[in-house]
Amino acid sequence: MGRVTERRKVIRIRDGAVSTRPDTLVAEEPMEIRLNGKPLAITMRTPGDDFALAAGFLVSEGVLAERSDLQNIVYCAGATAEGSNTYNVVDVRTAPGVEIPDITLERNVYTTSSCGLCGKASLDAVRTTARWAVDDTHGGDAPPVRLDPAFLASLPDRLRAAQRVFDRTGGLHAAALFGEDGELLDVREDVGRHNAVDKLVGRALQNGSLPLSRAVLLVSGRASFELAQKAVMAGIPVLAAVSAPSSLAVDLAAETGLTLVGFLRGASMNVYAGEHRIALRAAAAVDQGQG
Repeated sequence: MGRVTERRKVIRIRDGAVSTRPDTLVAEEPMEIRLNGKPLAITMRTPGDDFALAAGFLVSEGVLAERSDLQNIVYCAGATAEGSNTYNVVDVRTAPGVEIPDITLERNVYTTSSCGLCGKASLDAVRTTARWAVDDTHGGDAPPVRLDPAFLASLPDRLRAAQRVFDRTGGLHAAALFGEDGELLDVREDVGRHNAVDKLVGRALQNGSLPLSRAVLLVSGRASFELAQKAVMAGIPVLAAVSAPSSLAVDLAAETGLTLVGFLRGASMNVYAGEHRIALRAAAAVDQGQG
């Protein structure tokens, strides 16, 4: 149930020398998510934090928003025809009175980043199902999160240092939540970067921490529409990625007020939306001082 890595034989070739050795690989297994006993989705994931993964997935689907929405999550007994438990099927039970949206329709509209539907339908679906607004440009009870570029530049190294399984396998994505004060709040790894984010969001739901309105989400790869959607659905105001965003991710960020940073490498980064949260004048002053 908790295996994150597995061993496999590999033929290694180095400078013409051939040897055989065991190699440590990241585990990948399917997990079926059921909602109130009914099959909902199957995802390929790295085992571990399965309940958080299921909960976070349902936050992004607009089903769960508060800890009180969740009654319990259990592994399904008798998951195989022989009656044994694979620990690859989980059932999420919502609390009485929680309204279940038409998830099948919404998933077809916006969850899969490779869907063939138009971008406007995807953007509208997120805007109408999001529980919290991340757009703080019109004022509010709290001032907007304000981040120095040097702070953002420090985050990828901190994420990399926290990737314990990656050090053994080299085959995992990671996602981390940072507080605006720099505190590392949580970090999760998975073969799928969207799963890593779901695990973060699910744990926040279980801890009663949603919305994550003062947090920064950092992902180890690109920023797809799906990841931007998950940030918005969790109330996260800032999404940063070490690689490129997709065009629809940028559109969603601009539409919802999400700050989207891409190509976060060293002291360099691109700000694609929500630049009001980045201290650009401070960065410009540093550049002028070095010129």
